[in-house]
Amino acid sequence: MKNFLLKAFVTVLGTGLMPVAPGSWATVVGVAIAFFLGNNLAVYTILLVVLLVLGIMASGIVERLLGQKDPGMIVIDEVVGVMIALWGLPMIWPVTITGFFLFRAFDMFKIYPINRLEAQSGGWGIMLDDCMAGVYTNIILRIALRCAGLF
Repeated sequence: MKNFLLKAFVTVLGTGLMPVAPGSWATVVGVAIAFFLGNNLAVYTILLVVLLVLGIMASGIVERLLGQKDPGMIVIDEVVGVMIALWGLPMIWPVTITGFFLFRAFDMFKIYPINRLEAQSGGWGIMLDDCMAGVYTNIILRIALRCAGLF
């Protein structure tokens, strides 16, 4: 039962088992959570920290259980990463859609130091590269919104 719950969590209730683009589908789940909680920054922040801490622990355990480095079925990192990407920003469709695509680009292309963070062992390596992709996305969105006079 414990292993089932761990796998359910790290696969975001099976999203990581999708045959096509599981990371993108998990990012959609993260965007939905961000959109739903976006007006309550305190709850959003608490949930984000809880998911991050649990994600580090659970993904490390599942990685060891499967005997694979960063298995593709683990997608809780995408949920946390995109929540960081959208943290504290206005939850309007142009921001969320742009955030989705920027985050996915940073997550896929892994520019420095994202590529270095991914090399960390266990749950840290699984989670931190997506966290940094989220930070990059958040910074770019804040700059764009500021330049547009919207933030």
